[in-house]
Amino acid sequence: MHIVSVNVSLPREVTWRGTRVATGIFKEPVAGAVILRTLNLDGDRQADLSVHGGPSKAVYVYLVDHYAYWRNEFPAMPLPWGMFGENLTAEWMREDRLHIGDRFRVGSAEVVVTQPRLPCYKLGIKFRRQDIIKRFLASGRTGFYLAVVREGTVESGDTVELLERERHSVTVADITRLYAYDKTNRELLTRAVQVPALPEGWRAYFQERLETLSSI
Repeated sequence: MHIVSVNVSLPREVTWRGTRVATGIFKEPVAGAVILRTLNLDGDRQADLSVHGGPSKAVYVYLVDHYAYWRNEFPAMPLPWGMFGENLTAEWMREDRLHIGDRFRVGSAEVVVTQPRLPCYKLGIKFRRQDIIKRFLASGRTGFYLAVVREGTVESGDTVELLERERHSVTVADITRLYAYDKTNRELLTRAVQVPALPEGWRAYFQERLETLSSI
């Protein structure tokens, strides 16, 4: 496993359906080492901090393997690294094998997997087509967010090393499935709310789902 591209951007304003919108989704590859901090990478910012950014979404990772799928879906569209707004384009474990809470060393930093990426309308702005939002979620190729537990530097070519597996074995794909399709899976919901690395908002959402199921 290794990093293929490090991508950053500052927010910019674009016009979308007649409205000016600020977005940080237009990531571009950068050369050399970049400092990975608790809230983001140097040179990178999020536009809307109510839904993006924060310690549990410090870094967004998207897999190189997924690009082959999307290039087949959109053969006429250029898809450079960073197209999905990811900070790190990487050869990494897939969402169905990667546990929430798994800990890795990336470059000289240490990170923990926290959650899948759920697409918002700004992905539609980047692709200039709104159907990408449903297609992205349905594909299961969501990528994932990382929290930074030890700051350090990262650059293209750096090795990704697994340090520790989370014992509850709830995958990134499991969280997406619980959110979008498998909403009444009591066993998986019960395990999900016990994963410390899953952000509190997710755990509260799933706990409420469990309580609703118990009252039926």
